[in-house]
Amino acid sequence: MNKICIPQGYQPVLDAYDTQRAIAYIKETFQEEFSKALNLKRVSAPLFVTGDSGLNDNLNGYERPVSFDIPAVGKDAQVVHSLAKWKRLALKRYHFTVGNGLYTDMNAIRRDEELDNVHSIYVDQWDWEKVITRENRNSEYLKLIVRAIARAICDTNDRLHVRFPQLRVELGREVSFITTQALEDMYPGLETGAQRENAYVKEHKTACIMQIGRKLRSGKPHDGRAPDYDDWSLNCDIFFWDEVLNRALEVSSMGIRVDAESLDRQLTEAGCDDRRELPFHKMLLNNELPLTIGGGIGQSRLAMLMMGCAHIGEVQSSVWDAETVSACEQAGIPLL
Repeated sequence: MNKICIPQGYQPVLDAYDTQRAIAYIKETFQEEFSKALNLKRVSAPLFVTGDSGLNDNLNGYERPVSFDIPAVGKDAQVVHSLAKWKRLALKRYHFTVGNGLYTDMNAIRRDEELDNVHSIYVDQWDWEKVITRENRNSEYLKLIVRAIARAICDTNDRLHVRFPQLRVELGREVSFITTQALEDMYPGLETGAQRENAYVKEHKTACIMQIGRKLRSGKPHDGRAPDYDDWSLNCDIFFWDEVLNRALEVSSMGIRVDAESLDRQLTEAGCDDRRELPFHKMLLNNELPLTIGGGIGQSRLAMLMMGCAHIGEVQSSVWDAETVSACEQAGIPLL
């Protein structure tokens, strides 16, 4: 059964027309702030890739991609889960240099997603990737980029308040950083990573939780992360506290990407050595791709956060189960 939370006394701030205007303004403004902050150029990106390319994001390893055959090509294709690997290959193909990067609109279908107020089977995000030097492969550089993204989000929110004064969501500019192991040590009584995230972000409002993927001292990872794009020691998720839903809202998953050494180690650790024969992985193991940092930033997540929405369906059109539709209708939550 899917989960739905109805905040007590919730009422949408904007009507249907202004909601659409605000969504468009957030997307336009954030792209401007974000691309300027990280020196990124917009590129076009695929909706699907061939199944044998190794370019699709395997996420946690159990999600099934939407697949279909292409008779004219003689291959099967998969709708992307994200563009984590494709972007790195694109940087090489487009001859991007150190300090420069790309971003794109990424639209995905995640058929196995559990639906709730902030999860949909339709995923829309800004996927981005930037070329770095080997000297940049450290936690301080990761924090530098995280702070730049947080500033771009907060600057967008400030500009939104000028255009739509009735929107008054406040976002914290100061980012608090913590590793997943430190987080587990801080909250020994909480069993799941999500519970620890909520406890920490409620106190700090804006947070970056680092080093996701590897097993912690408890024997369990904080959360799942594919072994072939982020370096598990140099990745993170960015959270803001959502006052409407009273929960931590993840707006970005990102990290410094694997090099040949960390990819080799993580493939073995995750039991995914079979991927070594895929074209993308061969290039990485042979040091044929640039060193990069990158991630994804949820478009609908940002819009619902800044507009004070109770459900992601208020800012994107998707498909929902009958129970969710009924509960939202009764609570006056307008699903698009």
